[in-house]
Amino acid sequence: MGRDLIRIGILGFGNVGAGAYQVLQENAESIALKAGSRLEVTRAADIDWRRPRPVDLPQEMRTTDAREVIADPAIDIIVETIGGTEPALEFVLSALRAGKCVVTSNKELIAKHGREILEQADARGLDIYFEGAVGGGIPIIQPLKQALAGNRIQSIVGIVNGTTNYILTQMASGGQDFAHALAEAQQKGYAEPDPTDDIEGNDAAYKLAILASIAFNSRAPLEQIYREGISRIAPPDMLYARELGYVIKLLAIGRDRGDAVELRVHPAFLPQTHPLAAVSDVFNAIFIEGSAVGGLMFYGRGAGARPTGSAVVGDLIEVARNLNRGATGRIPCTCFEARPVRPMDEVVTKHYVRMQVADRPGVLAKIAAVFGEEGVSLASVVQKTASGEGAEIVWVTHQSVERAVRRSLERIAALPEVNEVSTWVRVEEG
Repeated sequence: MGRDLIRIGILGFGNVGAGAYQVLQENAESIALKAGSRLEVTRAADIDWRRPRPVDLPQEMRTTDAREVIADPAIDIIVETIGGTEPALEFVLSALRAGKCVVTSNKELIAKHGREILEQADARGLDIYFEGAVGGGIPIIQPLKQALAGNRIQSIVGIVNGTTNYILTQMASGGQDFAHALAEAQQKGYAEPDPTDDIEGNDAAYKLAILASIAFNSRAPLEQIYREGISRIAPPDMLYARELGYVIKLLAIGRDRGDAVELRVHPAFLPQTHPLAAVSDVFNAIFIEGSAVGGLMFYGRGAGARPTGSAVVGDLIEVARNLNRGATGRIPCTCFEARPVRPMDEVVTKHYVRMQVADRPGVLAKIAAVFGEEGVSLASVVQKTASGEGAEIVWVTHQSVERAVRRSLERIAALPEVNEVSTWVRVEEG
C-alpha cells in the first residue's frame, strides 16, 4: 500500500519546470493511480518570479532560495530544471545528501557530472532519473536501461537538436542560406539569441555523451566527442545532396567498434531512404541498432515545455513507485567498462567535398592524383562550370580513413589551380 501523498519541490520554474507542473495538474487523477500516491508540488524556487509563465503558482509555494526547498523535511523528491552546471550541481548533490530522490532534465549537468551524481545516489540508495535530458518527450533513457538491456547496442545515430534540424530543413526546402534560416529560427523562438551551443554541435554532444554511456556501458567523456557545426553548409550543398540521393542532417553518432567506441557530432549526408531522412523541422529522432532487436527508431518532439515536462513527470511516477515499494536506487550507474574513444583521425566513412577550381585542362587529374597518393579512393565526381573562368567540382569518396582525407584536402587547397575547398561533409550510408 503506497503512501497517500508524495511531495515534490521544483528548482527552476521556467519552461520545463512549469511544463512539468502543468502536466501534473492536468492529469493528477490518472497520475495518482499510476504512481500509487498523489503527487503534489508543494514548493518551487526561481530567481525571477516576474517573468510570464503558462501556469500560475500560488504565492505561498514560491521562493527564490533553492536551499529552502532542499532543506524542507516534508519534500520527498527534488526536480531540477535550472540548466547548466552551477549552481545545479551543488543543488542536486545537496538534495541527495539530504536523502531526497532527484529528477532532472539537465543534459549538460548529466553529460559533465553524471558519474559523480550517480555514484552519490547509489551510495545512499536513492533514485536519480533524467529522461528529459535527451530527446524532450521521446522516451529513450529508460528503454536503453531496461527494455533493451539484454542487447549489445551496436550503434546510435540521432537527430537530437531541433534548432539545427529546423535550420537544415528550411535550407533544403526553401533554398535559404544558413544566416537567413538561423534568423528565422530565432524569430520563431526555436534558436536562442546566442545559438552557439546548438549550431556548433555542443548541445548534441551533451546528449550523445549521455546516450553512449548507457548504451555502451562505458563512460563517454564529453571532451573526447568530436563535434562540428552546420555553419559551413550552403545552398549548393543542399542541391548536390538531393541530386546524389541524400539529405543533410546534423547527426550524433555513437558506434561500438569492439575495442573502442566512436563518438562524433557533425553534419552528414544521409541517404534519402534512411529512416532519419524524413525527420524534419524541430522534431528529433534516434535510431538504435541492437544485437537482438535489430533497428529501432524513437521519434517525437525533442524540446519544449510540455514534451520535456512529460518526460519529467514520467520519471516522477517511477520514483514514486519506487518510494512506495522501498526500492529506490535499484538502477545504478552501468558504466562498468572503460573503453577508449577512437580518435576522429581513425574513423572510416565516405566523404563529400565541394571545391572551386580553375576551369582548364588537367585540373581534375591533378586533384585526383593527390587523393590517390594519400590512399583515398574516389567513387564519383561532378563538374559544373561556374561564373567567370572557374568551375565547381564535387567529389564523393569511397570509405576512407579521416586522416587520409584531411591530408588530401590540405594538399589540394595549396594547389595553385584550386581557389577554395568550400565544403567537406562526411557521408553516412547507414
